[in-house]
Amino acid sequence: MDGLKVIRYSSADFELWNQFLKGSKNAPFLFHRNFMEYHQDRFEDFSLMIFSKDKLLSLLPANIVEKEVFSHNGLTYGGLILSKSIKFEKVLEIYKAVLKYLNQNNISQLYIKQIPKIYSKLPTEEMDYLLHLTKAEIYRVDTLSVIKMNSNPGISSNRIEGVKRAEKLGLTIEEKNDFEEFWNEILTINLKEKHNAEPVHSLEEITNLKKSFPKNIRQFNVYQDEQIVAGTTIFESKNVAHSQYISGNELNNQLGSLDFLHYQLIKNVFPDKEYFDFGTSNEKQGMNINKGLQFWKEGFGARTVTQNFYKVATENFNLLDNIFI
Repeated sequence: MDGLKVIRYSSADFELWNQFLKGSKNAPFLFHRNFMEYHQDRFEDFSLMIFSKDKLLSLLPANIVEKEVFSHNGLTYGGLILSKSIKFEKVLEIYKAVLKYLNQNNISQLYIKQIPKIYSKLPTEEMDYLLHLTKAEIYRVDTLSVIKMNSNPGISSNRIEGVKRAEKLGLTIEEKNDFEEFWNEILTINLKEKHNAEPVHSLEEITNLKKSFPKNIRQFNVYQDEQIVAGTTIFESKNVAHSQYISGNELNNQLGSLDFLHYQLIKNVFPDKEYFDFGTSNEKQGMNINKGLQFWKEGFGARTVTQNFYKVATENFNLLDNIFI
């Protein structure tokens, strides 16, 4: 481990960071610096890069708040990004080096939003064990509703009825390159009325992200007589199609618009993905589940995957000594 060097990311490392992602086993496009930096004005970056001599071994996308580091407050998930070829012992050394570096820089706590396993190309549970060894606290657990696509998930009669209503009414689906209709006429209105909230991404932000990631961020709208009635924003990675935003107008249940849309996405647009991720139905920091939303997602054959949120004291790096016998 003495040969490992931990440094803070700087803009000079932009190309090296992004190049490493291409050979990693657990790095969806959200970790690309062009994605991470769309909201750089809101988060003080504290991303780390771990080297052995001149070879980059791992990345930690992170931000800092006072004396605590978060991986990552501005992303859906975080944690150590690892290469496909890395072995367990080296992961232990990297994690220990990160904790020691943080501790030596007067950072008391490291918070990690676990990357759901469905986003990994290879097994990635080394960190589950190492977090346990360092007495990490699981302070929050979210649930994701996920379809394993090759399992021939059964679709409930309720969802099929919605699809048939939409077809009978002549609803149509279009993939769009702009987000203005969905953001202004459906999504923002619904979030304001139902939750007194706004989308995580502004219209300007999602539009700019689409320009940077045209193949990863896709917008599908549903129309009745050329009027938008529903839509979903898909974040597409190698293994997973994820509905980042799902919203329909007040006639959604009568029209079956969201049933129709997601049936077509699952069956005809993304059938070759390993997983379709509807995302979380949690509210109140993971302590409650929106029952109706969960029921709707499970009607497509989705089942539950968990995402753990960890908190670990950086001084516990020495608990990783003498693990091997």
